[in-house]
Amino acid sequence: MSVATLLTKKPAQIVTIGAQNTIAEASKLLTDNKIGAVVVVEAADRVVGILSERDIVRGLSARGASVLTQRVADLMTAPVQTCTRSESADSVMRRMSEGRFRHMPVVEGTKLVGVISIGDVVKNRIATLEQEAGAMRDYIMTG
Repeated sequence: MSVATLLTKKPAQIVTIGAQNTIAEASKLLTDNKIGAVVVVEAADRVVGILSERDIVRGLSARGASVLTQRVADLMTAPVQTCTRSESADSVMRRMSEGRFRHMPVVEGTKLVGVISIGDVVKNRIATLEQEAGAMRDYIMTG
């Protein structure tokens, strides 16, 4: 299955933030939208980084509560790994597992068009395995 197909199963809205926003603003955005990471963009939806809950927790651990007044640019992961709509879900899952990250922006050229999470690709993989198991059961039952 392609990333494009995975994106059709997600809400169209993409939550983004600017690099100059504060960590406190980013934290509120994550909480309000019930998401684990936010894509950091510049003009024309060009991806410049990603900020995850994990990045914020590391910042709090290292710098204390004062980190909340710092800029997103100070904690974001950059450069960020991205994928395209044509990439396979299995390829994205492999890259996420190897890189130990849970969110990947989807781009076309330099423009952000979506975000895929490890939950999206794992859910897809489980559905595929269940379909294969069902087909195998049907084959055995009729064979």
